[in-house]
Amino acid sequence: MTENPNNKIKDFISHYDGDLLKAHAALDDYFSRQKAVVISSPSPSPLTNTDDKIISLENVFKKYKLGKQTIEALSDVSLSIYNGEFVAITGVSGSGKSTLLQMIGCLDKPTSGTVIIENKVTTKLSDNALSELRQKSIGFIFQSFYLQPFLRLSDNLAVPAMFTSEKKEVINSKVERLLQQVGLSERAKHFPKELSGGQIQRAAIARALINNPRIILADEPTGNLDSANSNSIIELFRNIRETLGTTIVVVTHDAEIARQADRVIVLKDGKIA
Repeated sequence: MTENPNNKIKDFISHYDGDLLKAHAALDDYFSRQKAVVISSPSPSPLTNTDDKIISLENVFKKYKLGKQTIEALSDVSLSIYNGEFVAITGVSGSGKSTLLQMIGCLDKPTSGTVIIENKVTTKLSDNALSELRQKSIGFIFQSFYLQPFLRLSDNLAVPAMFTSEKKEVINSKVERLLQQVGLSERAKHFPKELSGGQIQRAAIARALINNPRIILADEPTGNLDSANSNSIIELFRNIRETLGTTIVVVTHDAEIARQADRVIVLKDGKIA
């Protein structure tokens, strides 16, 4: 009897889900480039509805033990991000960008302080509740795309939706719509190895949108792309924000990319500069 490919997918994802995201996010500062962005706009865009906070951090500290040494990755960070904002987080390697993204993405908890996502105090939620919040409300895009090489593009996009209660017909319809939105309809049956770097990144964005999240978190999403593809990806983010109202938070070293956001938050030594 032929093995059901859906079972193979579920076994694979259940084994790596969560730990894979945390591992990749933790590696950002090690692999990132040494390019500082000097522009900063800590206040929300004047076009933003400041009555509708979707992300809040209050006096957040994050400390790690490294042998006998204590590393303070975040130090008394407080910020708010509003529904529909496009925010860039910048800073040199080791400034705490990825740690901050982990706090916002509910991939890790602060040593002290409060993180609030969609009016939920995440620091008080159980692991199961955090997992549900990530699945329903947050889409992740990383520099390493995590497209499964043994799946065609349309199946790759469908993977996050397999753990919801949606019917297969609904998921397929979503996949078709998202492929069209990112300009990849003609590549639906291709494997990842048959796609260019820009196409793979657009596919990763489409996959992050499959569960209709209100928040997209992107960690160096253009780090491996040339300038033309990088600009295309940022334009796609802006289009997603404008058409779907999605809140987008991007970690980037690229000053040109950061300038296209509504607001830039600069980190230095674990603090907002």
